[in-house]
Formats: sequence, C-alpha cells, structure tokens
Amino acid sequence: MIVSEKKRILFVDDEPHLLSGLKRIFRSQRDKWEVAFVESGVLALEHLAAAPHDAILTDFRMAGMNGLELLKVVKAKHPQVVRIFFSGEIDQNLIMASVQVAHQFISKPCDAKTLKEKIDQTISLRHILEDAALRSIISKIDSLPSLPTLYSAIMSELSSPNASIQKIGQIITGDLAMTSKILQLVNSAFFGLRRRVTSPEQAVLLLGLDTIKSLVLSLQIFSQFNMPKVFLQKVSGLWQHSLATGNLAKQIAGMERMSKEVEDQSFMAGLLHDCGKLVLIANFPEKMEAVLSEVQRSEENELTLEKDVFGVTHAPVGAYLLGLWGLPTPITTAISYHHSPCDSSDKTFSVLTAIHVANHMVNQPDLLADEPLPSDTLDTAYLAQVGGTKKWPVWKACVQK
Repeated sequence: MIVSEKKRILFVDDEPHLLSGLKRIFRSQRDKWEVAFVESGVLALEHLAAAPHDAILTDFRMAGMNGLELLKVVKAKHPQVVRIFFSGEIDQNLIMASVQVAHQFISKPCDAKTLKEKIDQTISLRHILEDAALRSIISKIDSLPSLPTLYSAIMSELSSPNASIQKIGQIITGDLAMTSKILQLVNSAFFGLRRRVTSPEQAVLLLGLDTIKSLVLSLQIFSQFNMPKVFLQKVSGLWQHSLATGNLAKQIAGMERMSKEVEDQSFMAGLLHDCGKLVLIANFPEKMEAVLSEVQRSEENELTLEKDVFGVTHAPVGAYLLGLWGLPTPITTAISYHHSPCDSSDKTFSVLTAIHVANHMVNQPDLLADEPLPSDTLDTAYLAQVGGTKKWPVWKACVQK
C-alpha cells in the first residue's frame, strides 16, 4: 500500500468569502498538500480528531470559539500540529496572549506567494527531527528557562522608573530564552516589518518598553528556572560560551566581507546555537542529568551520549523549535548543522561556516593559527569545500589579537 506523503493543512475562518478565496489560491497545491477549510473552531477540532494534520491556520475573532481558545485546545490535544494565527487582528492584548499558544503569526491581507512560502517553510521543518514524540514535546514549548540572575536583572530594570531600552537589550542579548522569544514576536507579521530583525536591542526599540513589560511581567514567558545543581554550572557556562561564539562568528563574517545582514545573523545564530540544550534540560532533566554525569565520569563525547539517549543531538532540537517560532532559515540551518556542516546542502561560506568555526575556536582557544586543524571537532572536509582551509590561520590569528 502506498502511503500519501501529502501534508495536511487546515484553515479556520468564519468568513465564507475568505475561505472561498483561499480554496482558489491553494487549488494549485493539490499535488503536495491536502488543504481543508472550516468555518468554526468546533468543526476544526472535529477535523483534527478525524485525521492527523501538519498545520492549522486560524483567525483570532470568530463566533463561538475564538482562535485563541481553539489553539489552546489544539496545543493540548494535538501538540504535533504547527499552530499559526492568520488574522488581520492587531489588538496588542490578543497578540500578547497568543504568544503562549501560536508558533507563528501571519497577517491579513497576505499575498498568495508569501502565504504558501511561509507555510511550506514551517511544515518542511519535520525533516530535522524524525522522532514524532520528540516533535510533539517541542511543539508544546512556549518558552525556555532563563538564568535566574539574568531574569532578576531584567525584572529590576523594567521596574525602574528610568528603565533603559539599551540596557534591557543588552540583558536580553545575554539570555538565550529571552532572545529567542523576543525575536519570535518582533518578526511576526503583526508588526508589519519589511525586514527580519536579528538584534535584541533593535527588537526592544521596535517593540517598546510597554510590550516588553507585558511579555516579562504579565505573561512571564521568561521563566525563572530553579535548576538542580548539576545543571547550574552547565547552563551558566552555556550563556558565556554562546555569547562568545556569536561575537566571533560575527567577526569572521565581517572578515569575509559578508553583508550586514549575514553578520547579524551570524551573531544571532552563535548566540542561539546551543539552545537545544536548554530544551533538553527543561523537558528531560533526569535524562540530561544522566548524560552530564556520564560525561564527567567517563569523558565520553557529549554529542555521542545525547544521540544514544535521545536519538538526536541538541543541534536539530534547537533548530526545530526556532524554526517553528519563525526565525530566519539561515539561522536555523546554521544551528541544525553547526556540528556537522558537511550534512548541509550549503557549500559556500555562510552563517553556518561562521558558526562552525567560531564554536570550535571558543571550545579550543589555545589552538594556534599554524597548528594542524583538529579533524575530531572541526569538519575539515567542509572547510575545504567552502574555501576555509587556507583562511583558517587568518581567522585564528585575528581572533587571538
């Protein structure tokens, strides 16, 4: 029996004319997508119960069950489904509330080409994680744990009568959880920005202090994380390592005369490249404690142990979550392959190159520029493909200055 590989998409809207228009738009996708259209949240839940779906797109305001109520149920009962708000509603309170249930936001009106591309990009992420159970767990995540000291710092600054946007941006830059969630929100279509924002400071400036306060104080999406002692040192070091990797990656991209956009994406990918570790620590603490204990006891490679325990490493786990949250593809690709760049289809210098090299330099800071490249952690075959072998001494020498 041949199993259909088509992706199932469900649109929910109580405006019949809009659904008719969507039917015409997606008629051309029949070969690869099965697209259904219903006029209420109740019908949507019946549809989801009848067959597995890949994504649901719903309006905010509908008669009876509204979009927010619908996605709360979908998140609880069908966590594997990608949840997207497709709405012209721009009420800030609703947008803030939706952050905890929706992966992405697409604003009406939206041209057909852009709408198809956004859906395609999101549902195609499934190839990153083959384990359906792990995908379901990650799809339910609405926030990541923040380091207590950084959480306290931003709470203190937000409570100050002279709160500084610049200082808040700097605090957010030092926190993977805050950075990823802020970028998810500021890059949502509801804010109508013409380009992707990859700087936390710029995001704070665009969102404004009132919005940031709503996120932190009202929704508490930047959760304090009372982690066991075995994790405290690990997570604290993770922030320092990630920030150093981001800074180095941006420097390397600048040395290669990449665009400002690539430089910014390199910094952000470096800052977020290990966020998958936060996902695993927050959701599988006992398994991660066993992994870290075994690393300390036997000095076994941490990636190997992650693979043994979870069937996957932290890299694709982080990439999958951030992809669901709508971060740019160059960033999620770099995160997914930062330990194994040869597995990617990208064979030219890119954000991935900058992250792979920077991550290695931070991990082995004492390696001199004229020493042979260590093939155990550095993908020398990939570097040769992208022309990085000859440039390594230059990158290393400049970084060590």
